[in-house]
Amino acid sequence: MSIQSAKELIVHKKAYQLAMEIFEISETFPVEEKYALTSQIRRSSRSISMNLQEAWAKRRYEANFISKLSDCDGECNETETSLNFSKDCGYITQEQHEALTSTCSEIGKMLGSMIKTPEKFGISKERQ
Repeated sequence: MSIQSAKELIVHKKAYQLAMEIFEISETFPVEEKYALTSQIRRSSRSISMNLQEAWAKRRYEANFISKLSDCDGECNETETSLNFSKDCGYITQEQHEALTSTCSEIGKMLGSMIKTPEKFGISKERQ
């Protein structure tokens, strides 16, 4: 059985869940962070799965696929940095930080594997 949609990928499911968890947690951030850290962490965490959807749509062209996956990885790293700020500012607990950054790391490893082996996700001539 072949994957028909990026939503079927484990990495997409993890990225989407991460974004939802960050949305919930960031609701408790101080009001003065609304247009700074809150907005930024929500944007970057959502961009992981959004860029993954776009990468999937461009998988016919390996260079474009890899480029969008690299964007996903960059957003994942940005999210992790925002989580560090969130912890250091006292907005999330050490336990929340560890769980969320562990998920970021796992997503990053999966994206790295996809970047190294894009041919596994491409559209073969038989399926066109």
